[in-house]
Amino acid sequence: MADRLDSYIQLFMEYLSVEKLLAKNSLMAYQRDLRDYVTFLRKSKLVELEKVNPQKIHAFLMELKNKGLATTSIARHLVSVKIFHRFLVRERYLKKDITSTLESPKTWKKLPDFLSFVEVEKMIKATSGGSRKKVRDRAILELFYATGMRVSEIVNLKLADLNFEASILKCMGKGGKERMIPLGRIANEVIQSYIKHIRSKVKSPSSELFLNRQGKKLTRQSFWKIIKKYTKEAHLKKRITPHTFRHSFATHLLEGGADLRIVQELLGHADISTTQIYTHVSKDRLKGIHTQFHPRG
Repeated sequence: MADRLDSYIQLFMEYLSVEKLLAKNSLMAYQRDLRDYVTFLRKSKLVELEKVNPQKIHAFLMELKNKGLATTSIARHLVSVKIFHRFLVRERYLKKDITSTLESPKTWKKLPDFLSFVEVEKMIKATSGGSRKKVRDRAILELFYATGMRVSEIVNLKLADLNFEASILKCMGKGGKERMIPLGRIANEVIQSYIKHIRSKVKSPSSELFLNRQGKKLTRQSFWKIIKKYTKEAHLKKRITPHTFRHSFATHLLEGGADLRIVQELLGHADISTTQIYTHVSKDRLKGIHTQFHPRG
């Protein structure tokens, strides 16, 4: 197979050079991509190129991804492989083009980053200290994690939207759609403490729940700064945004056995396909646990 693959590449490069009149740099790029492809096939011990299937090519792309190649570079490799296979079919070295159904990695959905429960705990613990600001900031982090709300939703959340007795809040989401979200015992207690000891002391407060020193509602930029501050104080190395808490909320619910439709409702997704990306995260997490701890993982 090795000799045949080499001859295929040679024929293909001659075609690109003589018929397509590609520049030297383009030819070298195609050759590098196909050398990577052939190396992968040889490692897979495929006897004949005819036996390569779309799943094997996808495995090749995933290997490139695991090596840290950028999506644009992986996409270029796929283009090279597609044109190579198309050429071999046209020249009747292969009977069919098995690459025609493969999608570009540019269309792959990026799996959202999320925090482990321990990482969430570390960030919340970093708010301890008793200062007015830290009491407020703990309430913010607890609410983020307890509800999975968007930054814009928390920024505009009003004190009147919370029902502490029922431990539930009213959220105004995208498109003016209203939804009800359970608050959770800990978030309920921490937010009430913030209201009693901090917010109630503010003169002429705005109607929003979370306020700055002047009694005005916090901006989106303020929320970003809060997350950045406690990421640093918790000594977490990953990049964490307010949206990371939303991802963590959804992922932890699904890993705990929550129904996908319920998570969709809590997140305020109009389409369940938007919520389904979290099932991939959950499966990857489960696979990782199996690999790490199972004797035959």
